[in-house]
Amino acid sequence: MDAKPAWMSDPLVKDIPARKLEFLGQMFQEGHGKSQKEMMAFMMPMMKKAKQENLTFTPQEMSAAIAAIRKHSSADELKQIDKILEKAKQ
Repeated sequence: MDAKPAWMSDPLVKDIPARKLEFLGQMFQEGHGKSQKEMMAFMMPMMKKAKQENLTFTPQEMSAAIAAIRKHSSADELKQIDKILEKAKQ
């Protein structure tokens, strides 16, 4: 088992269940480095998987998780996160 990313231990996300954090972590990790086209193909099954596992995120949980991830990311990672978020909104 990999060590938890630093953002998962951030106080911002302390109230979010571990299962949700792991899902988000997997999504961001697997989405890393994908093109916009690949991102679309990637996001659909991830959203479906979340639904199947009854994982729903409140706007507060998403905001806290994104803030924590951004806080612990490099400049390149921040660009990738923005790309993922842009696709997720569409």
